[in-house]
Amino acid sequence: MRCLRPVLLSLLAFSGPGLTNAMADEAELLAHRAVYDLSLGEASDRSGINAINGRMVYEFAGSDCEGYTTTFRFVMRLETDEATRLSDQQTTTFEDGKGETFQFVNKTYLDNALDREVRGVAHTDSKGTKVDLSKPQKQSHTLEPTQFPVAHMKEALEKAKSGGGFYQTTLFDSSEDGDRVMLTSVAIGKPRAIVDGDAERKAAEPLDGKDFWPVTIAYFDRSKDKGEETPDYDISFLLHESGVTRDLKMNYGEFSIQGKLVDLTLFEPAADKACKR
Repeated sequence: MRCLRPVLLSLLAFSGPGLTNAMADEAELLAHRAVYDLSLGEASDRSGINAINGRMVYEFAGSDCEGYTTTFRFVMRLETDEATRLSDQQTTTFEDGKGETFQFVNKTYLDNALDREVRGVAHTDSKGTKVDLSKPQKQSHTLEPTQFPVAHMKEALEKAKSGGGFYQTTLFDSSEDGDRVMLTSVAIGKPRAIVDGDAERKAAEPLDGKDFWPVTIAYFDRSKDKGEETPDYDISFLLHESGVTRDLKMNYGEFSIQGKLVDLTLFEPAADKACKR
């Protein structure tokens, strides 16, 4: 099964990757911490999954001048006919304000024991993307030019504000072995308003009831055969103008995971500083 960090990093690249008024011309995002309760959505008999429960915590801070940092933790208990497993995925990243450098540390624990660690740094420009890994072992990969999560998120918000619709782009988020670029197909609907019956209304109260967009992103592994048309996974969520996401659905084919926003803390923006470029 694919690393469930997704969504997160990719998805939650939308949750964060906040920022200051200096970014108002692009996307006025908010530095924040978002907490989600996780549960099993749907599961086929073939999946063998009986129940999923857990919690996801995502925290974002930064600015165009200082760069953007994210910390992400995804703790999940998965019950099958054979066993119950505890998965704990932890990610820390830094992306510079120009979207040219991306540092990452990804750790996965199974039943409280470290199962895998991927650590490295990636640099991208018009000629390509160079990834240098220090763990699990030293190696380098040369990939196609692409975007990192914050730049990917900014593009989606700009598309949403311009009317939404469908588009495709690429993304390097360091998932799996940190050795591939994903093709993303993004569909953005029309803006909506929070209504009284919204189950996440209380948790989303710090957002002052502002409009949001329904978004669905399908992720395709570009390292597979070009004829591959089935996404590795897709995620659906509600995207607020501030960059906060909620009402998550992570679909892995044979099963899906629901994520409901239960707590949201907005941080004070950092003091404006002149960028030294």
